Amino acid sequence: MGKVNAVITGVGGYVPDYVLTNDELSRMVDTSDEWIMTRVGIKERHILTEEGLGTSYMARKAANELLKKTGADPDSIDALIVCTTTPDYKFPSTASIVLGKLGLKNAFAFDMECACCGFLYGLDTASSMIQSGRYKRIVVIGADKMSTLIDYTDRQTCVLFGDGAGAVLVEATEEEGVGYQDSFLRTDGKGLPFLHLKAGGSVCPPSHFTVDHRLHYLYQEGRAVFRFAVTAMSNDVMEIMRRNSLGADDVQWVIPHEANMRIIEAVARRAELPLDKVVINIDRYGNTSAATIPLALWDHEKNLKKGDQIVFTAFGAGFVHGASLYKWAY
Repeated sequence: MGKVNAVITGVGGYVPDYVLTNDELSRMVDTSDEWIMTRVGIKERHILTEEGLGTSYMARKAANELLKKTGADPDSIDALIVCTTTPDYKFPSTASIVLGKLGLKNAFAFDMECACCGFLYGLDTASSMIQSGRYKRIVVIGADKMSTLIDYTDRQTCVLFGDGAGAVLVEATEEEGVGYQDSFLRTDGKGLPFLHLKAGGSVCPPSHFTVDHRLHYLYQEGRAVFRFAVTAMSNDVMEIMRRNSLGADDVQWVIPHEANMRIIEAVARRAELPLDKVVINIDRYGNTSAATIPLALWDHEKNLKKGDQIVFTAFGAGFVHGASLYKWAY
């Protein structure tokens, strides 16, 4: 028996029907299409507006498309990982809800909370589980309903985020030269003051005070986060390329966390990679947190060729960050 590696064998995605445009936002807060496009490069974002639907709904929609496209038997799935910062409930896990809705009878499920790095870390975890030889098929989903955390009176943050989900099927293979190659993942632990949700956790439980003082919305110090993100993501991309003896010509695609167009441009410039190798869809979806990378894969799947070397990179609250190298398998 040869060495077992992990490969992505299919991609599914879902974004809600409702589109929140810059023009509509300009009627809600003091902003404009020009201001938003110049600073973050976002034209529109999809928002889940239906009452009673949460992250699990979008995750299930993405996973259903994935299973249909791949023809995978639901009973053959060993595990389901949902990467999210916006779970349906504190407990049970969103993954358990998705698993139940999908009817996966032979799988276990768990959530992974790594902010905007969720999918990057989840894919690495699933790949390691496959490489151990104990599991053969794992569904990894990145899904976030960021609209639930956003203060739509704050023009600095409300323009940035959208809702969506992306899913991949990760399978075992003995084929050489494709699949997971390497990861460089780090957490520096310095990010709490700059990007967080002030209330709702065990340090500051929900109360009339926290609601009245609007403490359940995302708080971000944009300039500091921008600086940390550019430095970390570009250094991580360069490190993964150095460790694998890759030059710019050896990398076919970079798929970054879609947080801000200026961050993406700065990372490409610092890593000396041409922007035409960078997959960008932030203009249509905004920042969907853990869903950005799988949604970019979903959008770009038709352009990928077997053997393409892809660098994934992300950065999120904590601060968590990293990059991974992957060779496309189909």
